[in-house]
Amino acid sequence: MNSKFIGYVGTYTKGESKGIYSFTLDANEGKIENLQAAAELENPTYLAISKNNKFLYSVTKEGNNGGVASFSINEAGGLTAINSECSEGSPPCHVSVDNKNYFVFSANYHKGIVESHPINQENGSIQPAVSVMKHEGRGPDPRQEKPHTHYAGLTSDEKYLAVVELGIDALITYEVSNDGTLTEVSRLPLKAGSGPRHLAFHPNGTIAYIMTEFSSEVIVLTYHPENGHFTEKQYISTLPDDFQDNNQGSAIHISSDGRFVYAGNRGHNSIAVFRADILSGELSFIEHTSTEGDWPRDFSLDPTEKFIVASNQESSNLVLFTRDASSGRLTLLQSDITVPHPVCIKFLNL
Repeated sequence: MNSKFIGYVGTYTKGESKGIYSFTLDANEGKIENLQAAAELENPTYLAISKNNKFLYSVTKEGNNGGVASFSINEAGGLTAINSECSEGSPPCHVSVDNKNYFVFSANYHKGIVESHPINQENGSIQPAVSVMKHEGRGPDPRQEKPHTHYAGLTSDEKYLAVVELGIDALITYEVSNDGTLTEVSRLPLKAGSGPRHLAFHPNGTIAYIMTEFSSEVIVLTYHPENGHFTEKQYISTLPDDFQDNNQGSAIHISSDGRFVYAGNRGHNSIAVFRADILSGELSFIEHTSTEGDWPRDFSLDPTEKFIVASNQESSNLVLFTRDASSGRLTLLQSDITVPHPVCIKFLNL
């Protein structure tokens, strides 16, 4: 079995960053190597990789315009630009792709919109948006002065698009038609002022987890595939009881066996580890692990799930941990991997 896995890092291109970086994780040696710039573009802060590993999709900024860009991936992991679809204004903050590589979905924090783009099946290029859904409203926190769409990803059955709205404390579900048109079917209000940010589905397909940015909590939800609705089950803090400083929740990911949920804390600078109940999906706290840097924006389990790679945006370093599959706990291996202003981490699929 291959013991070397290719990963990509999306960044902010302020300072020294050139764009998207690639690296190799040597699972036998337990180290990250071959770090290099893979594609030059402005602010590719979030990435998505097609299930067949042929294409990478990225957030991008082009002058005063923002949108999404597509790249082909060669056998060595190299990237070749295909095209981009941009419009006037700020770029999105999140991008995702369906399993069949039919559509790219983007969430735009500054515009408060979600977009659906068809993909050309012959060459992987992104087509103009067929749906642009604009949200309305605000929340009680001063940072919720308007909608701030932060995540748009398909439900586990790929029948619906689950959209996390930080600005109005809501989870909005859209039905996705055969041509990619979005139609709202459900809206779940979440705790006022919590600032929901990112979502991860349990492998059983009926439980989902949302990380909140402002209240630093994980929300456990039940997904109802018959109508696309969600219902709340649990709120659990990602912080120690005595932590009083500024913290903003970041990423959330789950192990493929459904036993452990990992949540990022920017400020406390840690990953909170939780055990998921095998029946209810509800969480119990295990530990906090320091990310050995400042402002952990994202992290990713590698394809073997024996490792986690985290990105510290403000200290410009990647961190490699081993992961105990039976306890869920993390152990530091390497923290001196320099990448300027890293945001998103994505691995090629097995």
